Amino acid sequence: MTWSEMQPLLSQGTIDTLYMVLWSALVTIGGGLPLGLLLVLTDEGGLLRNAPVNKVLGAIVNIGRSLPFMILLIALIPFTTLVVGTFIGPTAMIVPLSVGAIPFFARLVETAVREVDHGLVEAVQAMGGSIPTIIRKVLLPQALPSLVSAVTTTVIVLIGYSAMAGAVGGEGLGSKAVTYGFQRFENNFMIATVVILILIVTVIQLIGDGVVRLLARRGRAAS
Repeated sequence: MTWSEMQPLLSQGTIDTLYMVLWSALVTIGGGLPLGLLLVLTDEGGLLRNAPVNKVLGAIVNIGRSLPFMILLIALIPFTTLVVGTFIGPTAMIVPLSVGAIPFFARLVETAVREVDHGLVEAVQAMGGSIPTIIRKVLLPQALPSLVSAVTTTVIVLIGYSAMAGAVGGEGLGSKAVTYGFQRFENNFMIATVVILILIVTVIQLIGDGVVRLLARRGRAAS
């Protein structure tokens, strides 16, 4: 297969992959951030201490993280069809990608928020700060560098998930690699697909690391 033949396929595959990853990342952040916060707030010593709720949330997250993505992808076909109207295509894949990544991101959020100095929380409480105020003014700002790292890691995981989703009708680079690289024994196409995925991951990691360093410098300057 010549480069002129590969280029449109690789371009469309890259666009589909970025589309799936972008939207599933937004949904994952929207669902995983509050879930991770609740895991901390409802835990023992948390501001909303509630052992039963914490155990239920922890069990849901653990079950979600323990399921292999390919199995989850297939198990969610009825739900995906209900939400999107189909289980094939880039838009449909946003559903299982998000469901698979939310528990993973929630645990990263939990870890990041637990690193915040509890003394700061107590200080705001002493001044009459409400729980929403503590979340907005203390927990999220103090954990921001770690949260950015968590987002970066999650996006990279989603890229890997999207490649697997391509094997079952999700389009993207994974689908192109299977159809044109594996099934047609086009080694050049497979190599090109791998290189593009590596480049995407590298760029995302560099951006994430850069943002974390910027936030760290601002934090040191403010202190």
